[in-house]
Amino acid sequence: MTVKFTKDHEWTQAAGDGVYTVGISTHAAEQLGDVVFVELPEIGATYAQGDDMAVVESVKAASDVYAPISGEVIEVNQSIVDNPAKVNDDPQGAAWFVKLKASKPEELDAMMDDAAYKEFVENG
Repeated sequence: MTVKFTKDHEWTQAAGDGVYTVGISTHAAEQLGDVVFVELPEIGATYAQGDDMAVVESVKAASDVYAPISGEVIEVNQSIVDNPAKVNDDPQGAAWFVKLKASKPEELDAMMDDAAYKEFVENG
């Protein structure tokens, strides 16, 4: 499954049946430093692409997490609320934030693939 990235350092990956797993990139987790707090949206909340969806706080800063695609939250990862440090350990794996049922999956077409995202991070 292809992972897609936003310029705000969120990632998304198809989980099947129009559902997409969403989180923050490894680069974003490294930039934040030690994550100490995560606030996730309610199940059933709907977002347009680019809306503030969640908050992640580290010892350095607080950052908004934006919806990479429009959709409805159908699942949240309670384990990262209970143990925010997981975000630093596996940001693009077990420390996903939400699962969205996409209302506009075509929005993925404008997102970066892994190679384009690496180039974006390296070249700013």
